[in-house]
Amino acid sequence: MSPYEEVILDHWKNPRNKGRLADPDLVGMEVNPLCGDAVRLELKVKEGRVTDVRFAGEGCAISQAAASLLTELVLGRTLAELREMKDEELLSALGGVIPTRLRCALLPMQALRKALKTSA
Repeated sequence: MSPYEEVILDHWKNPRNKGRLADPDLVGMEVNPLCGDAVRLELKVKEGRVTDVRFAGEGCAISQAAASLLTELVLGRTLAELREMKDEELLSALGGVIPTRLRCALLPMQALRKALKTSA
């Protein structure tokens, strides 16, 4: 099994930060209408820094594993840092993704960007 497959399976079978926050400060939702994958990202922010994050959703192993991994990457970062975050950071953390599955892997990033648009 490749390192890519191991990361995907680990986060899919043992998702981190899955669930909902009681009172999130920022929320972003993204759906891929072609396959039905959906990711909702909820963030708590204090003094411009992410203090808690959760995701909810359904879909393929890649989209859900990417959402789990993204929650680990954003926790503790400032909103300014998140606005500068590139797709490549998530893709690299996943161990790379084949081109036909990029849309699945980047669905959580799109949800994050929507959430960030609602912040000041």
